[in-house]
Amino acid sequence: MSIELARNARASAVAMCHRSGASHIGAALSVIDILAVLYGVVADVAPHRTDDASRDIVLVSKGHSASGVYAVMAHAGYFPLAWLDDYYLDGSRLGGHVTAHGIPGVELSTGALGHALPFGVGRALTDKLDGIDRRVFVVLSDGECAEGSNWEAALMAGHHGLGNVTVIIDRNRLQILGRTEDVLNLEPFADKWAAFGWDVLEVDGHDHEALTDAMRPRGIRPRAIIANTIKGKGVDFMEDRVEWHTLVPSTEQLASALAQLQSPTAED
Repeated sequence: MSIELARNARASAVAMCHRSGASHIGAALSVIDILAVLYGVVADVAPHRTDDASRDIVLVSKGHSASGVYAVMAHAGYFPLAWLDDYYLDGSRLGGHVTAHGIPGVELSTGALGHALPFGVGRALTDKLDGIDRRVFVVLSDGECAEGSNWEAALMAGHHGLGNVTVIIDRNRLQILGRTEDVLNLEPFADKWAAFGWDVLEVDGHDHEALTDAMRPRGIRPRAIIANTIKGKGVDFMEDRVEWHTLVPSTEQLASALAQLQSPTAED
């Protein structure tokens, strides 16, 4: 289920960015497999349960990947696919960064990086104190981990033993100015999370089975999943290219991308 969801969402996201002249398609394509596993398999969420007090909480901190987030959610049934047609256009419900207002299933508006993990840790701590048994998932970008607010939240989660928090980091190693390790070196990345009291796993961020297994409940400590991904995944001329953080697909590039993404042999 999640593989088909990811394939459909990739094609939609590329078309959305072309149609609206929006950027960030590279960031959307790298995170789509993570989102498809979350919304399609792991998280206890569903389109008919967006107001259910017992639902899991899914927060996408890398709000600039909105085209991928909206595409996954639309194909998962949270709102009509027709909403994708006017993404990022004047009057659209769907803004260029993830927006909660009026969008079923979106828990938090994000875009200014470093906001969702502090919010998620607060929700998780409140749930623990109130005896509410549910999980909070937060999807981060790796470049976003330069934000001090994330490490304050990580320290808080480790201190309070918030085993109900799972962070998945889209580790595509590229950001707007270049490679993450050139802009601000994150390594030793896994050791940093471990030092803050987190269980740490490292997986292929495009392997749905590995992602599913890594996201399963495990223990009493918060969990950080470093998901190694490829920016622009699925489109050969976009993969691991920093310029696709901001470029918009031309008509010819759209046709090439869709041919690759809709191929029966396309990998997700």
